[in-house]
Amino acid sequence: VQLQASGGGLVQAGGSLRLSCVAFGFSLEHQAIGWFRQAPGKEREGVSCININGRSTYYADSVKGRFTISRDNAKNTVYLLMSSLEPEDTAVYYCASYLDVYSEQYYNSAAALRQSEYQYWGQGTQVTVSS
Repeated sequence: VQLQASGGGLVQAGGSLRLSCVAFGFSLEHQAIGWFRQAPGKEREGVSCININGRSTYYADSVKGRFTISRDNAKNTVYLLMSSLEPEDTAVYYCASYLDVYSEQYYNSAAALRQSEYQYWGQGTQVTVSS
C-alpha cells in the first residue's frame, strides 16, 4: 500500500505546476484524498482535499482561488493544479488518504484537513517557487 506524489519542481513566481498522487496496491475509489505541505522550519499544514466522488472539495484560505484539486478514479490518481504560485508556496507537498465515510457537507469545513484522520501518506515532492 503506497501513495506516490510527483510533479514538483522549481518554478518562477506566477507560474504553475501540477502535482499527481498515485496509489499503488490499493484503490482510491473509496478514499478521500488530501494534499498537505511543510515548509522549512514550519509545521505541516493542510492545503486541499477531495471526497470520493470529487463533488466536494476544501481549500485552505492561503491557496483558495489559485489551487484546484481533482481526481481520476479510473487512473487511481488525484491531482493538484497550482497556479499563480508564490514564494510562500515553497514546501514539500504530501498526499494522504483515508476511507471516506463522511457526507459531502463535511468538506465545507477545515475539519476535512485534520491530519489525524489520514491513514496513508506519500513520500512528498518538493515545490520551490523563486521570486
